[in-house]
Amino acid sequence: MKKLLIFSVFLLVNTLVFGQKSDEILGKWLNKDKEAHLQIYKKGNKYFGKLSWLKEPNDEEGKPKRDSKNPSEELRGRPILGLEILKDFTFNNGVWQDGTIYDPKSGKTYSCKMTLEGKNRLNVRGYIGISLLGRTEVFTRVD
Repeated sequence: MKKLLIFSVFLLVNTLVFGQKSDEILGKWLNKDKEAHLQIYKKGNKYFGKLSWLKEPNDEEGKPKRDSKNPSEELRGRPILGLEILKDFTFNNGVWQDGTIYDPKSGKTYSCKMTLEGKNRLNVRGYIGISLLGRTEVFTRVD
């Protein structure tokens, strides 16, 4: 009985500590060009992110910008604001990994991983194939 109690306490503490660490990524982030806010949220055990603010949300005609570069013709009419661009990330040992990032400027989707530096700096690395063949952008937390 005593072993079961100790194990239960260990499991609870472990879940609380690692659960909180994995959720440190949640919130709003400003991209490096200061053109967009990315809202990162959790669905089940996975992490996602959508565009929640754009510096220039409308095109030259005053209409909301659309996902015009999307390779799928039926998706080209959807608005960029509110678009889910981060998908299916899992947390493992300080890294949010195995997800994808969609770039609405090019219409391309890349493999992606993310790491935190402190509480206010998010390194987002998009890549093709292996992580060495990619680019990292730094996002800053929006208060």
